[in-house]
Order: sequence, then C-alpha cells, then structure tokens
Amino acid sequence: MGEAAEGVGGIFFRAHDPVVLRAWYSEHLGIDMEEYGTTFTAKEGDQTVWAPFPDDTTYFGSSGQQLMVNFRVRDLDAMLAQLRAAGVDVDDRVETIEFGRFGWASDLEGNRFELWEPA
Repeated sequence: MGEAAEGVGGIFFRAHDPVVLRAWYSEHLGIDMEEYGTTFTAKEGDQTVWAPFPDDTTYFGSSGQQLMVNFRVRDLDAMLAQLRAAGVDVDDRVETIEFGRFGWASDLEGNRFELWEPA
C-alpha cells in the first residue's frame, strides 16, 4: 500500500466567535489555550478514535452537527458536576461500556461534545 496515516494531527472547526469559544473551553474544561487553540500531548497508551457515523445518527444530538469532539477526563462525575454548577447544558445520561464511561454536554455555541473516562 505504501504510505498510511499514523493518527489524527488536529481537529479544526468553524466557530461564530473563536476567541470567545476558546475562552469558554478554557474556563469550563480547564484547557490551556493559546491564540490558535491548544495542542494536547498524548500520554503513553492514550488512543484517539476516528469513526465515520451514518448521516442520520442521533449520537451527536439533533442539531444536524457534522462532528463531535470527545475529550478524555480523569473523573467523569466530577467534570459533569463542575459543568452543571457553571450552568452548562449537560445531558442527564451517562453510559458505561467496556471502554469506559461517557457523558455529553454542549458548548455556548451549541456544539455537543463527549466526555470519556477510560476504563
């Protein structure tokens, strides 16, 4: 086959107000931001999933959203409580499967994101 992709190098998306949205993610998810966004450096064993979903999926919510970012967290319950306390729109559902626990919330522009506490 020759050359092959080795992983995801970045996630890029449009925002109505990138400056405000970066500040929102910094405040609510504790992500250290730079002028462009952030660079996450993976720890040994961290994995990134890349998975196309059917175009009629409801997994991303019902807004017609084209992609959803999944963030790894150490303590899902604590992160969800922190988001709720800040008035963030958090889904009540938490799902546990063999890969860990998952929860969902939406940012101030209505983008649904997933939080994952690995097993």
